[in-house]
Amino acid sequence: MDFNKIKTISLSKRKNKFNLENIISLSDPIILSNNKNLIELSEKITQARKNNKQFIFMMGAHAIKLGLSLFIIDLMKRDIITHIAVNGAVPIHDFEIAYIGATSEDVLENLKDGSFGMAEETGHYLNLAAKKASKKNLGLGYSIGKLISDMNLKYKEFSLFYHSYKLNIPLTVHTAIGAEIIYEHPECDAGALGSSSYNDFKILTDSISKLKQGVVVNLGSAVIMPEVFLKSFSITRNLGFNVEKFTAANLDKIDHYRPRKNVVERPTYFKGKGLTIIENHEKSIPTLYRLLLN
Repeated sequence: MDFNKIKTISLSKRKNKFNLENIISLSDPIILSNNKNLIELSEKITQARKNNKQFIFMMGAHAIKLGLSLFIIDLMKRDIITHIAVNGAVPIHDFEIAYIGATSEDVLENLKDGSFGMAEETGHYLNLAAKKASKKNLGLGYSIGKLISDMNLKYKEFSLFYHSYKLNIPLTVHTAIGAEIIYEHPECDAGALGSSSYNDFKILTDSISKLKQGVVVNLGSAVIMPEVFLKSFSITRNLGFNVEKFTAANLDKIDHYRPRKNVVERPTYFKGKGLTIIENHEKSIPTLYRLLLN
């Protein structure tokens, strides 16, 4: 297979299902959740941050496509979130929003002619960020944030990566080879993506080593982030860090095996607290945000 022959399409020609009109503002009227575990989680986060402990926020991309970015960004600005860790789909949607103010193509429609995932600008710039990160031995998340800042993208204020770079808050990307559309691009450098994402794995592990009496939340990542978290956690124990007495919560609309086992149950067995919160993201994140501000 000669991947150099892969044909890309411009983002300007692609139809998107999500645009800036779908982003929820912090002041929009919202139906809040009455889940009691959200109240307990907000109390645990408040206590942790008052004591200068970690609040690590892990997530998948669905929250971005539901328009919840501004809530997460504001929690970063308020010094509540101390680290964001994401799967490889998050930078794709985050970058496209920053670049054109829209994202989320019609997968089924674009599979017909093989144009699914072939966005020229997305693949080019994210692979460029990976190459720059690899060359300088940096993390992929930092490099993406710097690239968005350096390019001064029109809609950068809606980008998690831009704000993480400006606020100097770690945002780490944990990519899976072949799982994201950036691997479809003819300019893909798998070595650069691997080394820069591996650097991010080390950065996340450093944050987890300081998680004692802190909080970690997994939002909507059913496989990647729970698996990455469990391995990082094991490394910290292996290296002698006393990572215990922390709260781990999984927020999703259904209960998945890996988040429950790898985030909520197994790590908190060592003198910790596990919370499972089953609720739609559109309710859980705005509710948690309001509770924390209160």
